[in-house]
Amino acid sequence: MKTILVTGGAGYIGSIVSRRLLEKGYHVLIYDNLSRGHRQSIPSQAQFVEGDIADERKVNKLLQDYSIDGVIHFAAYAYVGESVEDPALYFENNLRKSMSFLECLKNNHVKKMVFSSSCATYGDVHEIPIHEGVRQAPINPYGLTKYLFEKALQVYDEAFGIKYVALRYFNAAGAAYGVGEDHKPETHLIPLALHAALGKREGVSIYGTDYETEDGTCVRDYVHVLDLADAHILALESLENGRSGVYNLGSEKGYSVREIIKVCKEVTGKDFTVHESARREGDPPVLVASSVKIKNELGWKAQYRIKDIIRSAWEWHLAHPGGY
Repeated sequence: MKTILVTGGAGYIGSIVSRRLLEKGYHVLIYDNLSRGHRQSIPSQAQFVEGDIADERKVNKLLQDYSIDGVIHFAAYAYVGESVEDPALYFENNLRKSMSFLECLKNNHVKKMVFSSSCATYGDVHEIPIHEGVRQAPINPYGLTKYLFEKALQVYDEAFGIKYVALRYFNAAGAAYGVGEDHKPETHLIPLALHAALGKREGVSIYGTDYETEDGTCVRDYVHVLDLADAHILALESLENGRSGVYNLGSEKGYSVREIIKVCKEVTGKDFTVHESARREGDPPVLVASSVKIKNELGWKAQYRIKDIIRSAWEWHLAHPGGY
């Protein structure tokens, strides 16, 4: 049985991917400092070690105590707005700590990593849908830290033979295995709209109504977290071929903020207040993926439609009105 080390496995996406790995017969070792994850979301069948990826002594011991066949690296902060307000926090947590962790992998001869990257590495792109060959020019510190660690992986591949797949997520959403989004603070549109539908908040805000889009609001590509989980396993399996790669993960269809709010109202059967606010710094107008490359090379395709995504999230929020 292969052992996969999952950093950030107590988080929303990490805990769902861990469950998918367990279903596929992997032994899963989760390593998380619980700063933003939830102990309650860790699957009971997984082995859990609490710790920080920058704790070299603990990471080295972990890698020496277990025979690790591959790593899926989720551990990171992921708030665009927070990264703009406090860039040092993001360079420290997402880049410096990840570099420390990568050095530990190198020194312990662990040579396969799937990296949780982001479409934020592209920045404000006018070539839509976005394919992997588009020039990366991140416009916020969060995207920059993901971009720089991708470049570090490229260098470590060339210098030390550490093979990697970087998966550039567009907007992960939905719920599965009894796990949903419960961020503190919550900044993602779908859970915020569902909180408004539940009456947990007075309404939901649209940040910017004057973008050059059909209805003036930002357009994003949403992908169900189960589709993401399947992509991670395909990426992990692809590393057996000894080739690194970079892939977008999206549905190839964009939805505006207004459209998402409309679907949330339809799925929940609830009306709620919508506020119009000023633009947020660091938000590109349109981010929609081309997923042709991962379809052709790994056989992945998004299976869930936007209503399915929002319905699964709504069912989770109904069952967990107070979160974890």
